[in-house]
Amino acid sequence: MRKRPETFGLDRLRTPIGTALLVSDADGVLRALDWEDHASRMKELLRLQYGAVVLKDARAAAEIRTALTGYFRGDLDCLNNIRWDIAGTPFQRRVWNALPGIPPGRTMSYGALAAKIGAPGAVRAVGHANGANPLSVVIPCHRLIGANGSLIKYGGGLERKRWLLAHEGVVLRD
Repeated sequence: MRKRPETFGLDRLRTPIGTALLVSDADGVLRALDWEDHASRMKELLRLQYGAVVLKDARAAAEIRTALTGYFRGDLDCLNNIRWDIAGTPFQRRVWNALPGIPPGRTMSYGALAAKIGAPGAVRAVGHANGANPLSVVIPCHRLIGANGSLIKYGGGLERKRWLLAHEGVVLRD
């Protein structure tokens, strides 16, 4: 018997760095956040995590919209008010669950995060998991940088990563 496709609601939220796509379930739990100009990437991540997915236009829970609006207005702790859930492999979930432990205004290298989760030899795997993060901003993958302090890939583009870090008070060297 084939599993029925997951049905998620799809909402859009204007932000200073573009329109965010908010994907939530019937319980108002955020399942994905990506950028409108990266919608195909988001749909592929959803497919990899949940299999067949149906997206229906639906307003995200008020707590999600309020928290994200607050974050973009400067209340960096608002993200803690968002209920979220993720699929992914056990290793991906270890990485994703560790990322919110990097406070706003701080960064960490991929290697330091690998060591923190007890997998010091898995720097590349941490990078791959970080790149497959379905909850941009909320799971702050933008806070991971290279060991030399350089900005490394960001699914939403390096300019967004730079903006998010500056918004959080990180001083980047050029």
